[in-house]
Amino acid sequence: MSRENSRLSPEWQSWLVENLALGVSHDEAVQALTGAGVAEDVAREEVAAVLAHPYYQAALRVGRRHGWLESIMDTYSALHRQAGGHRTLERREGLAPEEFFARYYFGHRPVVLRGLMEDWPALGRWTLAYLAERAGDVEVEVMMGRNANPDHAPEYEKHRSSMRFQDYLRMIETGGETNDYYMVPRNENWAREGFGALREDVRAPRGIIDPELRPDMMTLLLGPAGTVTPLHHDNMNVLLAQVMGRKHVKLIPSFQRHLMYPRFGTFSQVDAERPDPERFPLYAEADVVEAVLEPGDLVFIPVGWWHWVRALDVSASVTFHHFRVPKGNTYLPTPR
Repeated sequence: MSRENSRLSPEWQSWLVENLALGVSHDEAVQALTGAGVAEDVAREEVAAVLAHPYYQAALRVGRRHGWLESIMDTYSALHRQAGGHRTLERREGLAPEEFFARYYFGHRPVVLRGLMEDWPALGRWTLAYLAERAGDVEVEVMMGRNANPDHAPEYEKHRSSMRFQDYLRMIETGGETNDYYMVPRNENWAREGFGALREDVRAPRGIIDPELRPDMMTLLLGPAGTVTPLHHDNMNVLLAQVMGRKHVKLIPSFQRHLMYPRFGTFSQVDAERPDPERFPLYAEADVVEAVLEPGDLVFIPVGWWHWVRALDVSASVTFHHFRVPKGNTYLPTPR
């Protein structure tokens, strides 16, 4: 809300309207303005002008609705903690599909699954040398120059680069630990014709993932130790299978979005590895569960759950998003 006769900058006008609408008291708003160097009489005039403006009345109604939604999410968080879901990321061995869907998929709960990749040829075969032998001449796309841009993930279009697969594998082998280059799902390399031999090394977890397993039903993540996927959420359920190397994962419930400082739609401003309590104090209230994924582990990431991932070794992962949901519903994305 901009007023031509306001003595505040547009930034402070915006701050004032937003915070008053979200429940900051009049005196607290005045104190914040005077603390920033605004004269007290001017601060009180500005607060009074905002309160009288019809745009503010609309913002106030939105703010009340926002507060109600946050109270619902806080209730979910309290129930989540009472159930013990905030303590650890569950691990299950040889879980039956019926229990997976009942307890985790429909229960909107993450879980690490073991014993479901024992029939994967990839587990015994995949090394950098093997990947180069089977698909080294394929032209692939890689995200490059990530270190120079802290917003490389949401600004992915700036980082696309093409090269031969064997050249990328050589970079991984010789480049050491780095986050500067990474093959991510947005590169869509998995569906390339030359990757057919590698796709034959992968199996659909029985009873959980659609057995048709078309190339467009999977994605490949491949990179050196040190690659980081920043804190974000997906708009669909995802099953990530760890094939080569280890990954450290952190997950936060979808209903704690108001603690995540969202930006760019699905990303968080928070560095989950080194959160800044001064800039992002609410993040300290989030319930973070974490685990180290070993080769042969799968992690189910429910739609909307925030997650951060760091590769501890040279790492290859395959993700699935077409589930064999009971009653034939195999793919259910949600709107943003």
